[in-house]
Amino acid sequence: MELFDTHAHLDSDDFADTLGDVLVRAREAGVRTILSLGTTLASSLANVRLAELHDGVYAAVGLHPNYCAQAAASDWDAIVALYDHPRVVAVGETGLDRYWDFVAFDVQQDYFDRHLRLAQARDLPIAIHMRDCESDVVSMLRDAVRRGPLRGILHSFAASEATALECLDMGLHISFAGMVTYKKSDELRRIAALVPVDRILVETDSPYLSPHPFRGQKPNEPARVVHTAQCVADARGISLETFARQTTENARYLLFKTR
Repeated sequence: MELFDTHAHLDSDDFADTLGDVLVRAREAGVRTILSLGTTLASSLANVRLAELHDGVYAAVGLHPNYCAQAAASDWDAIVALYDHPRVVAVGETGLDRYWDFVAFDVQQDYFDRHLRLAQARDLPIAIHMRDCESDVVSMLRDAVRRGPLRGILHSFAASEATALECLDMGLHISFAGMVTYKKSDELRRIAALVPVDRILVETDSPYLSPHPFRGQKPNEPARVVHTAQCVADARGISLETFARQTTENARYLLFKTR
């Protein structure tokens, strides 16, 4: 069985002294490939370095909506330059966030639009953060797809069925993290069961969002994606092995254009 963790933050300080062991446990659990995402310029550079050092690790680079106000004027150009690196396969993490009040919303929108346009210009998938702002994200995605095709992932999905369906119509993939395993997440599991077989992905968002039975335990790590995959497989009425194969194929096609 092979799994693909489509969203992790391996550069986190939580893994500073344990990353080697974390990657060994991931491989033992069947996690052969991990996409590790940047949130700042420094984080993006760190993830590129990790992707250079570790087989099966690839990087996405970008400025997270909760950190983009901290970016220096030159950071965006430095981020753009990283997309020429062969281990950088996606744009992000980017998006919008109304839960935290760290960054003025117009600044978040400006950077999200930059990432969207860059993803389209480079034909790269984009990893989208969306917290307490479904309508805002969907509105900007509508504008983007009017310009042309857009490939990407609604990461750690926890929004409505209507948002899921509209974003699927736009051609996006939907990824589920540990929240789908929680006892009260019946509606999220119902939505996970509705996502077309070729558009569904799984992730950990390590070091955050540990799935059941590790809920509340930090750090989460890529090996635990198997618990999320098992939960969604059960919701869809298929075996873990079948679901693992499907989601891995989906991730490989989206990120590498191979199966």
